[in-house]
Amino acid sequence: MFDRSLVISILQQIDEALETIQNRSAHIHAANDFTDSPAGKEKMDSICMRFAAMGEALKHIDKITSGSLLSRYPEIDWKGAIGFRDIIAHHYFDIDAEQVFWICANKVKPLAETIRKMIKDLG
Repeated sequence: MFDRSLVISILQQIDEALETIQNRSAHIHAANDFTDSPAGKEKMDSICMRFAAMGEALKHIDKITSGSLLSRYPEIDWKGAIGFRDIIAHHYFDIDAEQVFWICANKVKPLAETIRKMIKDLG
């Protein structure tokens, strides 16, 4: 068994990070919005920092739940979410603005919905 209150707390932090990512990417309509100006580059950097923190938190949840929690929600590519953190942390200069844009546009909302469902299910 795992500490439910700790896991809920971490999930709430992830939910906040996802909300921040959604807010910061709301006016990004194409990958070049990240690369065509210093403000866009700063926005991409700040979004990537949230992705890195989120990936680390997911890795921690997977460890403290002995892999039992994330596997209950197979609709999310948990390995991909955690792996993106590793790319950000270890291969930052290889990050592609197209990839970040695609993740923001296609993966953040379903992930946020699942994180909220997990919080509700554990609550």
